[in-house]
Order: sequence, then structure tokens, then C-alpha cells
Amino acid sequence: MSSEPPDPPGPDALRRHGHALIDWIADYLEHVEAERIQPDVAPGAIHARLPAHPPEEAEPLERVLGDLDEVVRPGLTHWQSPGWFAYFPGNGSVPSILGELAAAGLGQQGMLWATSPACTELEMRMMDWLVELLGLPDEWKTTGPGGGVIQTTASEATHVALVAARDRARGPERAVPLERLVAYGSSQAHSSLEKGARIAGFDHVRAIDVDDAFAMRPDALAEAIEADAARGLSPTFVCSTVGTTGTTAIDPVRRVGELARAHGLWHHVDAAYAGTAMLCEELRPHQDGLELADSYVFNPHKWMGVGFDCSCFYVADRRPLLEAMSIVPPYLRADVSEDARVFDYRDWHVALGRRFRALKLWFVLRAFGAEGIRARVRAHVRLARELASKLEADPRFSLVAPVPFALVCFRHAGGPEATRALGVAIDATGHSRITPSEIEGAPFLRVSVGQITTEARHVERLWQAIDALA
Repeated sequence: MSSEPPDPPGPDALRRHGHALIDWIADYLEHVEAERIQPDVAPGAIHARLPAHPPEEAEPLERVLGDLDEVVRPGLTHWQSPGWFAYFPGNGSVPSILGELAAAGLGQQGMLWATSPACTELEMRMMDWLVELLGLPDEWKTTGPGGGVIQTTASEATHVALVAARDRARGPERAVPLERLVAYGSSQAHSSLEKGARIAGFDHVRAIDVDDAFAMRPDALAEAIEADAARGLSPTFVCSTVGTTGTTAIDPVRRVGELARAHGLWHHVDAAYAGTAMLCEELRPHQDGLELADSYVFNPHKWMGVGFDCSCFYVADRRPLLEAMSIVPPYLRADVSEDARVFDYRDWHVALGRRFRALKLWFVLRAFGAEGIRARVRAHVRLARELASKLEADPRFSLVAPVPFALVCFRHAGGPEATRALGVAIDATGHSRITPSEIEGAPFLRVSVGQITTEARHVERLWQAIDALA
């Protein structure tokens, strides 16, 4: 046995195999439309293709790359298919792929400004660009009292907002007992609110009633806050959602913000899906009242063409966040951190280490331009509304909710079993994938138009399948 480690594959191997891998990815994207979206594999099938024990000897990279076809591809769910109408989109555009490749090659660790000035300052600028592009409050720029950071997911961002709200409410002396804190969201809020609250130590999470459009009722929120205060609890945090996961319902951000200000709650706005739509000025009224928010999150990795993961989190005032999240052991101290122009992003989230995510966001914004992304959003909204009009005009179907963005929710007039059966039949076509869901115990089907290569013909093909299978 040799005592010397083997030489790792070097730049020449990267040139040769990197070109082959790029060709493989390009071929995949070029032909993904022909793939059956949901793989026809049984549980354990991919596991069985993998050796039971790790390799002791090095394998040639040709064999490793070859197993992308032999092992990985048979078990892929094809999120990049233009027939992908399930969940929300998870786009991986070519500029984003190239940005991700550059980030991997550069191998930056951006936990401090000092560990990678480029990683930090590019991220700061990208977050400021998005403030301008989405019509967010100017105070949220890094040059103001607030600022933005790229998190992994909106769930993580909500958790961080809850931690900041918790510590602000308890004060530096921790005078308010943890078990008295209360968080609020609509009954349609994302499950990450309850999970994040639980992790942050909240004992009380209230699901507030919604109206006929599934938006939070401000009167019900006010009643819940007042009732909790009367019981000696401490109302602390409220989450408004702009585009809920179930139906893209829109909570009344301004009215919720006014209530939060009146009662001293932290107001977090979750626009994970719909935030990208705010590139279009005609859609911005849906988030009226943002100047009253303490924090905000949206995911470019859903509808903007940036690959997962890239979630943009903003705070109106960064001081409570930094006070809650900052711990500085000796090995992370840097004199330059005292400079007011320096952001140490490790203080903005749970993780210490952080990747160069801003690079793929930069590539996408430059390669498409705001105009290009805006045009695609408008096209998706138009296609969704056209589909909704066809469903609404057909007595076999009924719409479950309004269509403010590009999600269509409907059910079969034949009832729950007919609705479920239709969803299964659509997925069985192989060319289109939708998501079944339930609201108030009644099943319905979700059609999310937003995959970057989806065109009118793909939505028409879906409609034809709905029409034929109903």
C-alpha cells in the first residue's frame, strides 16, 4: 500500500471531462420535453443500482460520468420539462447553470467579508438591484438601515425572522418568558411558519381565519391578538403571505402591517413564489404596504430562472437581526469587520459557511435583463388566465380560487373522487405533471405555469388532456 496520496484530477481532466459534462447537460435540456416527467421506478430501484460498499480504488471519471445515464437518469423527476405544472417551478436556466459552475470552480467561502470580498460585495449589490427591480422600499438597500442576504430557502428566512422577532420581544434582559410568545399567520400560511416557530421556541402559533379568497382576515387577526394579550401572553410575530402555496391567495399586507405596528409585532412578508412577479408594475398593488414590514422573503429559484437554492431575505432594520444572530469566536474576528461598509453575512442566518450564490443571480439578471424576465412572467400569467377561462366556461369544472399570478386551482364538478381521478390520469400521460391538494378538506388540482421553456402549446396540450380525461 502506497504511503503517498495519488494526485487529484487536475485542470486537464476538468477541460476534458468538463466539456463532456456540459455536452451531457445540454443534450438533457434539449431533449427533456420527450421524457416522461415522473419516472417509472419502484421505491428502492435507484438504491439497488448502487454498490453496497464504497470504492477502495479510484475509478476513472469516464465511468463516474457514465453512471449519470446508468444510475441517476432513470430516477429523475423532470422539473425542467416544459410540461412541468406541479408545485411551483424550479427553474435551472443556462445562465444560472454557468454561474453555478463558476461558483463551484472558484470555491469561495463567503462567511466573512475578509474570507471573500467579491462574494460578499457582489451579493450586496445584487440584493440592492432587486430592491430597485421589484419596487421594494429603498430603506431595504444595504446602504440604508436594512439590507438583504441570500438564504437557502424561504423556510430558513422565516425561521431567522422568528428568531430576530423573539429576541427583540424579550429584550436584552430576556424579561419576557419564552413560553408567552405568540406567532400568527393565516390558516393558508406555509408550513414553515409553524416549523420555524417551533424551532425558535414559540409555544403558541395561531392560524387565523381567511376570507372567501383564502386571504387572512384582519378582523380575525385583531381579535386573536387582543385575546392573547388579555390572557397575559405576548403577541410577537405575524406573517403575511403574498401568494400562498395552496392557491396564491394574497393577505392584506397593509392592514396586517398596521395591526403589527399598533401592537408591537414583527411583521414578516412571505412572497416566496410571487415576489418575482413584482418586476411587473401592474402586479405590485398585490403587495401594497411593504413599507410597514420588518422582513420580506422571495425565491428567485422559483420563477426568475435562478437555479435552486437562492432565496432573498430582506430586513427593514438589520440591528435586531445582527443582535440575535451574531456570535464572534476568536477565529472569526477580523479588524476589517469594524468598517461600516463591511457586511459579514454569517451574522444574517443560521449557517456559518456560505456559497457564492450571488454569482448565478448576477448571471441571470444580466443574461436575460429585467425586460426579458418581466416578459416571461407576463406570458406565464397570460397563459394561466387563458387556461382558467376555459375551465371556468366548462360546466364540468369549477375554479377554486382567483388567479392573480400563474397558478390555476380547479376541481371536477363530479366531486372529490372525480377530481382525484382526473389528477392521476393527467400525470399518467407522462407529458404533463400537476399537483393535487386540498383546502378545507376538499380536494382540488393545482396547475402552476412557470417553467422557463413552457409555451402556449404546452398549456394547450394540458388543456386537451384535461378535456379528454374528464
